[in-house]
Amino acid sequence: MMSRRDLCPITPCSAVNPPPEPVSAPVPEPVSGPTRQRARALGDKLSCPAPAALPQKTIDVDFNGGDITTNGGVQLVQLADQRLALVERLAACFQDGRDPKLVVHDLDTLLSQRLYGLALGHEDLNDHDELRRDKALQACLGRLEPRRADCEPLAGKSTLNRLELAAAGTDPTKGRRIGVDFQQLDELLVDLFVESYGRRQPSKIVIDLDATDVPLYGEQEERFYNGHYREYCYMPLLFLVGQRPVLVRLRSAAHEAAAGVEKDLQWLLERLRRAWPRTRFILRTDAGFCREEIMAVCEGLPRVDYVLGLAVNARLKAAVSEELKAARKARDETDAAARRYADFEYSTRDSWSRERRVVGKAEALPANGAQSKKDNARFVVTSLSAKYYPARTLYEGLYCARGNAENRVKEHKVHLFSKRCSCNLFDANTLRFYLATFALLLFRQLRRALRGTPLRRALPQTLRRDLLRIGAQVRVSTRRIVLALTNAFPHRETFVRAWRRLLAPARA
Repeated sequence: MMSRRDLCPITPCSAVNPPPEPVSAPVPEPVSGPTRQRARALGDKLSCPAPAALPQKTIDVDFNGGDITTNGGVQLVQLADQRLALVERLAACFQDGRDPKLVVHDLDTLLSQRLYGLALGHEDLNDHDELRRDKALQACLGRLEPRRADCEPLAGKSTLNRLELAAAGTDPTKGRRIGVDFQQLDELLVDLFVESYGRRQPSKIVIDLDATDVPLYGEQEERFYNGHYREYCYMPLLFLVGQRPVLVRLRSAAHEAAAGVEKDLQWLLERLRRAWPRTRFILRTDAGFCREEIMAVCEGLPRVDYVLGLAVNARLKAAVSEELKAARKARDETDAAARRYADFEYSTRDSWSRERRVVGKAEALPANGAQSKKDNARFVVTSLSAKYYPARTLYEGLYCARGNAENRVKEHKVHLFSKRCSCNLFDANTLRFYLATFALLLFRQLRRALRGTPLRRALPQTLRRDLLRIGAQVRVSTRRIVLALTNAFPHRETFVRAWRRLLAPARA
């Protein structure tokens, strides 16, 4: 009895009377591998020989799999958004002057699409010309069917570009009818930060202030060459508390990093003080922000302190000369790095209004390979009392912890694409910077749902890879929408735990 395989030969040589190929048909290229046989293209079906170790004869590929998405975990982003009511509150910061009768893509959908796209790793507006056809994203945004026959359910790059141009102000002659209020965006950022503590009033909040560079490769407004970074760039500022941004500023590199910071700092501290009257705030940042104006703001407000890096100079080195000698002696005896600390009052010759407490670290480093022995002196100025913050505790326990803020800046720039300032208009790039900030808050909310799992501290890029950018089949019926994930999904338990926690009622 002949088998089914005998009736379905896979190579031309096994056919008795093979039919002649059409003259216009292209000759298929040989498939790489030990068999060196030819694949056959049968319409939309592709076939090639299977490896000899398999009982099957061919591996076939067709395009009849239905709706497949690579964003199978997008609903975790949607649930994080719903938990914060982020898009709804963000839309309240915009003014939509379009004719409601002619609007195809409403403001909430545009903002959701842009934020979810950033969370999923799509940094460019161009990506949305394909992403708008993704059934999983359409389902999460409630837009499976287009509102007009000649449109897609979701917006493309041109419509989303009009959203970003809202920052440049409404102008009917240029087709700009959407506007945005940056002051309301600042208020929303602070409100979301305060709400993250619930009803609890924290006893202490450490605010990290950091500046970074955003390189530019075009003729953007406000671009300026920075000698330190050796590039044309912007110089944004970020005020951070732990993993959460509380205030952001995109700025030109034409001025030093500390220029005008005292105004934003005072606004932020007064705004937080209204929410938490009894909380102590500590500003922590590097020597680039050690300015009289910034310290004066902190000293002029109740229960506000600072610990700031202080640039090294000859007078400061002389103040820790004895500690350096002791550190060198300990290094030579143990052949290991040695530290000593000094605590003293100090004032500049003309830029400071009075003497302030300075803590100096005198460190002697041993030889390391081609590097010879050297001294390493560092200084911080602070308003904190030595009674509660001795020199070593202040420097190692409080000031050095600011390195974590640099990781948050990296997440903001690289993982949420805030460095992508390719718009010509400065205000449009500013809105992009804000949107990246709000997208970062979605990951913050997702991390809260992942507590107790291996991904509780994962970077956004890792969360995308392991939970969000997952292949799934999308099945749409009259009663439900199903995102069918693979049985071999390695983070199934983590996914389910995050899902349930994001759906659970919020605690009062």
